[in-house]
Amino acid sequence: MKNKSGKQNQQPSIAPGMDDTEELGQKASQSDRQKGEYTEVTNLSFDEVDPS
Repeated sequence: MKNKSGKQNQQPSIAPGMDDTEELGQKASQSDRQKGEYTEVTNLSFDEVDPS
């Protein structure tokens, strides 16, 4: 979808059926890091200990 300025809106997405923990948990190789071809991934989880 294009916005008013004519640029494509790019939002993060994950392919259907992808195993999130396996795919997103992979480390970038040394050559990828040197080229700057990696994305930092932060996992956020809700851990409800007290079921109140």
